[in-house]
Amino acid sequence: MGGPVGRSSMPGEGTRSRVRHAGRPDGDESPYEGEGEGESEDGDGSASGASAVQAAADGPGRRSGARGRSDRGRSGRSTRRAPKSAKRRVLRWGSAVLALLILGAGGAGYLYYEHLNGNIRKEDLTLGDKRMADHKANAAGQTPLNILLIGSDARDSEANQKLGGAKETFGAPPLADVQMLLHLSADRSNLSVVSMPRDTMLKMPKCTAPDGEVFPASTRDVQTNQSLGRGGPGCTVATWYELTGIRIDHFMMIDFAGVVSMADAIGGVPVCVTDNIYSRGADGRGGSGLKLEKGTTYVKGEQALQWLRTRYGFEDGSDLARAKAQHQYMNAMVRELRKGTKLTDPGKLMNLAEAATNALTVDKGLDTVKKLYDLAEELKKVPTKRITMSTMPNVYGTGVNAGRVYPKAGDAEQLFRMVREDMPLDGKASKRKPEEPKDPSAPVGEIAVAVRNGTATDTLGPVSGRAGGVADQLKEAGFVRTTVDSDNVTKSARTGILYPSADLEGDAQAVAKALGIPISQVKRSTEVSGISLAVGADWREDGPYPVSKGKEKTPESAGALNGEEKGCMQVDPNYTW
Repeated sequence: MGGPVGRSSMPGEGTRSRVRHAGRPDGDESPYEGEGEGESEDGDGSASGASAVQAAADGPGRRSGARGRSDRGRSGRSTRRAPKSAKRRVLRWGSAVLALLILGAGGAGYLYYEHLNGNIRKEDLTLGDKRMADHKANAAGQTPLNILLIGSDARDSEANQKLGGAKETFGAPPLADVQMLLHLSADRSNLSVVSMPRDTMLKMPKCTAPDGEVFPASTRDVQTNQSLGRGGPGCTVATWYELTGIRIDHFMMIDFAGVVSMADAIGGVPVCVTDNIYSRGADGRGGSGLKLEKGTTYVKGEQALQWLRTRYGFEDGSDLARAKAQHQYMNAMVRELRKGTKLTDPGKLMNLAEAATNALTVDKGLDTVKKLYDLAEELKKVPTKRITMSTMPNVYGTGVNAGRVYPKAGDAEQLFRMVREDMPLDGKASKRKPEEPKDPSAPVGEIAVAVRNGTATDTLGPVSGRAGGVADQLKEAGFVRTTVDSDNVTKSARTGILYPSADLEGDAQAVAKALGIPISQVKRSTEVSGISLAVGADWREDGPYPVSKGKEKTPESAGALNGEEKGCMQVDPNYTW
């Protein structure tokens, strides 16, 4: 993994200016490291839903006797007592971020529900100029869901300033020091999380802030966490799309106080270290303050935040080691909470709801408690063993960018492509059988198919004649209306079949079955007007479709971690006690 990551001062566009680096001997740390660094990375990723308190979850339809809207401010508190039945309701959490979705109100009713809605901050989904590509539906007509989870280091409140420290950064633009893309598969069978190290260097797209301020596209590489200061989380979304091509449906952003509040409410998460650890200042570098004994400890509150912030003390002291620790924390949280953790005290639930909604910023598509609850209901469908945490494959920079990281050629794009194409990172095929098409297949002789050559790769040109060869196979199978689309030869990593509407779904599946192409590679798309078969780079040779090649594996460099895996973080000997 290379040596410890240091941070050089990065003047120029997108930086936090001298305010950001003031008082930092190595010019490295953002506020997520002790005095200078804070990672509002509550856990992300997992999936468990919850039974929200009736009135809050059901919204306006359950007024609980309320007669009007509340005129209380953001810090107001309902005086309505929770019914005894609320004490029997179980609140199950899938991760710290998902905990934010499950906002029980202890039966306080419609007024409190509206009050919580008023707490939630909303911003535009994307501030970039590019229109994000539409999802391609699977054979059952389902589409995946991608949520960008952002941990902000903002010092915009007394609580956040106390937790984050670094007084010299108060009032400075916030940094997106935690960025994780949560991908929920179309069939809801698996969940993937891709972390992008905050030290990643990339080009920033043009972003136009809600107030009209324009941040031009960067002309050189900029550190990814600076995207948040270019108009807000919508620019972080635009930056992810620019790099990955993955459509992002929603974002959720939380701050320091939100991490602590959620960890307190959950009651603790078990984490493990190989030796005693004290992440203290050393060699001019700030530590998170985490101090634990060897073995397993249940951390909560500020101690949980310290674990998520810790860089110096884990492994090689890099941001990559910290991402690994965050993944272990989230997986442990999922396992712990799925055992049956309960929060049944109505007063505690109301305090939690206040803290969570005040800490949360979302896009306008998730702007109510009910919408967040519905999202949690989707996420909870995934079993723990089908959750995979990963980190964007990367390599270290050189020269002035030594200590920074860049996407690893080939591996990073492979990981992004697997997410774009809804391929599970755990390599397992879904056991959930797709529904049978409502419209049966027409006779094969009546099905029109256009075949195109998509066998080109980043390093190889297209294989001459492959579209024609596959078209001949279809004709031999009775698909006499098959043609070659010679005008469309764009590359496609994996062979796939697209169809435009439900009435052609059965026909498209018939084509796949005739060639031995997995049904999971049949997608619905508005980009085509008829059935279109792209012969991909996985089928460059004559003969039957090589099904085994259609099952891409997650690059080893992504450091994939399964939701059921347990482990201990290796402690740097320089940070033991």
